[in-house]
Amino acid sequence: MGGIYTGIFTPTEAAAMSAVYAFFVAVFVYKDLTLKDVPRVLLNSANMSAMLLYIITNAVMFSFILANENIPQALGNWMIGQGLGMITFLLACNVILLVAGNFMEPSSIVLIFAPILFPVAMRLGIDPVHFGIMMVVNMEVGMCHPPVGLNLYVASGIAKMGITELTVAVWPWLLAMLGFLVLVTYYPPLTLWLPHLLLK
Repeated sequence: MGGIYTGIFTPTEAAAMSAVYAFFVAVFVYKDLTLKDVPRVLLNSANMSAMLLYIITNAVMFSFILANENIPQALGNWMIGQGLGMITFLLACNVILLVAGNFMEPSSIVLIFAPILFPVAMRLGIDPVHFGIMMVVNMEVGMCHPPVGLNLYVASGIAKMGITELTVAVWPWLLAMLGFLVLVTYYPPLTLWLPHLLLK
């Protein structure tokens, strides 16, 4: 985090630095990992990465189909035409983003839906920081439920549990996250007090 905030390296480079640091600590400090184990760990990491990249590839392809068919634009035009109020619009945004999270990965959702929903939110007087945080929370919820919940697949690989079994186990936490999403959506001071404090 210090390297990112000081501008020494980018978030991607920070991830690489963290991996090198974790390798050094595991092998030379705690000695939980021997040099003989490194090839096996690298192979397991490659398998996990391949699984996640396959999921992301399919999600990106689905996003391309949606964009090519102008479905998000039609959705945005429909919402404007319905004359939705702030509360109804935020509810509709949550439903749309949660449904999209079932089939798409977060970056694709943001790239497709943010340019469509953001102007409508601004027209309704919704704070852009509040709207952005609401979208991020939606993305996190989407990362935790199937079929494209990347966090579920990572947890499945680590815990050696099936996706179905893991989905059942994660339900209480998923409900808590949905409750937090409702709180973030309809109580803007929760997300805005810190930005407003920093701007003073």
